[in-house]
Amino acid sequence: MPTKKKPQVTAAAARRGELLNTAAEVFAEHGYNATTVRRIADHAGMLAGSLYYHFDSKESMLEEILRTFLDELWDGYDTVLASGLGPRETLEALVTESFREIDRHRAAVAIYQKESKQLVAQDRFAFLADSQRRFEKAWLSTLERGVAERVFRADLDVRLTYRFVRDTVWVAASWYRPGGKHSPEEIARQYLSMVLDGIAVRA
Repeated sequence: MPTKKKPQVTAAAARRGELLNTAAEVFAEHGYNATTVRRIADHAGMLAGSLYYHFDSKESMLEEILRTFLDELWDGYDTVLASGLGPRETLEALVTESFREIDRHRAAVAIYQKESKQLVAQDRFAFLADSQRRFEKAWLSTLERGVAERVFRADLDVRLTYRFVRDTVWVAASWYRPGGKHSPEEIARQYLSMVLDGIAVRA
């Protein structure tokens, strides 16, 4: 049986990806409002006019960066949520997937953390609010299920725990660097060992 060939990435698509990666790093470092197309072009080693050959605006670049990150995040989350795991295992898998996304899209996560509150007011970034609602629902339902099934403590403040986990996981984008000493899976394991000792029911 012949093996399926992986789709070829064209030179134009590869260059587009490189430019988006560069833009993401510049947005993350300098902030969206302070970043100009010229600044992105300078970091990419090209003229600003040449950048417009690939993108019509910096808004288009930012939208594609954030959509790509969130699409991949939800591919992973939806797989976890549909797998029929228990609440503790679901929590572990969601945390692990989150750290993997930080590894893949560190700059996009940093942008999301810093800019989403301002961006959601714009129609083209309304998808950020939709994702935030889905995110909250996924985490709260997992924690609530854990309490109901007596996997997590009965006195657990579910919403407070959600906020703590959300913020302490995603803030890792501010210090994590891909290719460092610890893999995203190892960081997730260490994080979970600290968190779950505090919320899991003790025998």
